[in-house]
Amino acid sequence: MLATMEIVDLLDRSEEVGQLIMKSDVMEEFYDSKTELDNNEEAQRLIHNFNNMKEQYEEVQRFGRYHPDYSKITKSIRSVKRDMDMHESVARYKRAERNVQKLLDDISQNVAHSVSEQIKVPRNGMVFTDTGCSCGTDGGGCGCS
Repeated sequence: MLATMEIVDLLDRSEEVGQLIMKSDVMEEFYDSKTELDNNEEAQRLIHNFNNMKEQYEEVQRFGRYHPDYSKITKSIRSVKRDMDMHESVARYKRAERNVQKLLDDISQNVAHSVSEQIKVPRNGMVFTDTGCSCGTDGGGCGCS
């Protein structure tokens, strides 16, 4: 019974942490930038153009350089993506999104390392980060520097 009460207490505390995160300045900025992005017609047009071009690009990638429109579509997708990424609403949203991800990564790392420094924590889209230890993907061994 004691272990069950401890688990319930931990779950309650984790819910409190979640609520603190949801009320944080970082999340407020994220929601504000998302609302701005959703309501900005020019940004939505650029996103729509990018998504349409992305579908064409994916089709071209199936055939690679052998596709007759490979060069044209490849150049176009870069241009459309740059236009989208340079729009202030899109850029603000992406910054806010990265800040939320960093906050969640930092919290995960703090929780994990409060248990043990040996726990590996995924960060920045990477599966695991470690302090000097790695395993090669080329069939080599693992080691720590």
